[in-house]
Amino acid sequence: MADTRLVVAGASGRMGQTLIRLIAETPGVVLSGAIERPGAPAVGQDSGKVAGLEPNGVLITDDPLSLLTAAEGIIDFTAPSATVELAALAAQMRIVHVIGTTGLSKEDFARLKAASRHAVIVQSGNMSLGVNLLAAVVKRVARSLDEDFDIEILEMHHNRKVDAPSGTALLLGQAAADGRGIDLDGHSDRVRDGHTGAREKGHIGFATLRGGTVVGEHTVIFASEGERIEFAHKAESRVIFAKGALKAAIWGFGRKPGYYSMADVLGLAEL
Repeated sequence: MADTRLVVAGASGRMGQTLIRLIAETPGVVLSGAIERPGAPAVGQDSGKVAGLEPNGVLITDDPLSLLTAAEGIIDFTAPSATVELAALAAQMRIVHVIGTTGLSKEDFARLKAASRHAVIVQSGNMSLGVNLLAAVVKRVARSLDEDFDIEILEMHHNRKVDAPSGTALLLGQAAADGRGIDLDGHSDRVRDGHTGAREKGHIGFATLRGGTVVGEHTVIFASEGERIEFAHKAESRVIFAKGALKAAIWGFGRKPGYYSMADVLGLAEL
């Protein structure tokens, strides 16, 4: 059986380099292309060398169309504008598109779901096994505990992260909202400053910390009168996200077009 041909978008970024190294050591998959934004310094360079490996002969390009015609899938940790464009191309080619991009808007999600009519879209705010298990637990706990338990989500990332709350925090918030049977957008508090008044019952709060080189830390707190329950996940390496994304790409190969999550990939969707 031939190796599954994968393209990495954002190839010179930290996640892109991690993916290139992981693909190189994973049997059954092969790096068939590497993409960067137009004008990026890495365009034209050997992707293996950029990732700290021996040259692999796969040059980084800013032309995704030519690469996707010869690929089974693309793994994408880039920016929202690039992601929606790549999703449209993935739909055109009817391939797998694994999306770890964060900071997506409602309009972006609508375009991704439109693309999923023809492509296998696997999208998640976090690709790690641990976080997705945590989300399943949070959903169950939120379903079991009533509004006497306030839900707060605390996250911390490195000082170069550009979006807040993190995609993982929003993933966990959505899990809590699903457990409670409420709409997250209408029941979330993301900014508290000045005289805000008492906490609104039934809302889900988010707090954001940024600093240093923290890969990602998330804590979901259920707080009631006299007791507090906390669930936490700490990411110590970006490899966990790359492994999850690669697992999703392999899982998606041969699937029907549709919009999937890591819960589907890991068999957690029904929990």
